Amino acid sequence: MKVLVTGGAGFIGSNIVDCLVEQGYQTVIVDNLSQGKAENINQGAEFYQVDVSSPLINGVFKKEGITHVIHHAAQIDVQQSLRDPLFDIKNNITGTVNLLECCRKYNVKKIIYPSSAAVYGEPDYLPLDECHPLKAISPYGISKHTPEHYLRAYQELYDLDYTIFRYANVYGPRQDPKGEGGVISIFVDKMLAGERPVIFGDGEQSRDFIYVRDIVEANLKALSGAGGKLLNISSKIQVTVNELYQLINKILGSDLEPVYQKERKGDIRHSYLDNSRARAVLEWEPLYDLSSGLKETLAYYRSIS
Repeated sequence: MKVLVTGGAGFIGSNIVDCLVEQGYQTVIVDNLSQGKAENINQGAEFYQVDVSSPLINGVFKKEGITHVIHHAAQIDVQQSLRDPLFDIKNNITGTVNLLECCRKYNVKKIIYPSSAAVYGEPDYLPLDECHPLKAISPYGISKHTPEHYLRAYQELYDLDYTIFRYANVYGPRQDPKGEGGVISIFVDKMLAGERPVIFGDGEQSRDFIYVRDIVEANLKALSGAGGKLLNISSKIQVTVNELYQLINKILGSDLEPVYQKERKGDIRHSYLDNSRARAVLEWEPLYDLSSGLKETLAYYRSIS
């Protein structure tokens, strides 16, 4: 088995690569380094600085004999997608189809694709299961959902196996607060510097936070399981932004007060995902609660500050 990780110098991708290399998998990274960082590249993997939407990626498949793909190269910022939806299309839709064409031409056995909770839009009910209606309210959500159709089509037409994950809010070491950052990395970055972070809205909006090492474990299990499946990967625990903020304050021993600003367009009020299907089909479960994941995350950011 030779595994290609797109976005393998980014936050989630680099954590996956580290585990693959550690467990003895032949591993190849493709990353254009627009969001990923050179220092995240595992020296035990082959690296190509190539964009997934570029024809040059064909050469990687031809040379390396890829058998499995874990596809994490993407534009992931909801606000960026509102400003430039065409950029989302190029990265998240065109890039994925280009990758699928390589999988078809070079006889790849399986691709793992991370979609997003953003595909669900405003919930009709909670927790959100995989059968919930899809009502994405941002170009980002639309651009993450569209490739799901292509994956099913390529399985039917070309016998390319797949697993689709819909991630909750991922956090952990290497998340860049100034680039692809989620709320946790942004809060931690500001608070470690003694600055007051911004909370958009009243802070009572809620999310489901999943630690990156639990994401890594799901991806590794999917290399040999959950073929043709669509699975939520989440903690299945609803946490408000205010609760999250107070927990970080507690771990840091801080008493910083946040700055509240007007809520942003495109943000969903409440979201948390039912992970029952992933537990049953993938024999996976989250091993980190929010407190333990935050402690590891804070230790990482302190070590690099």
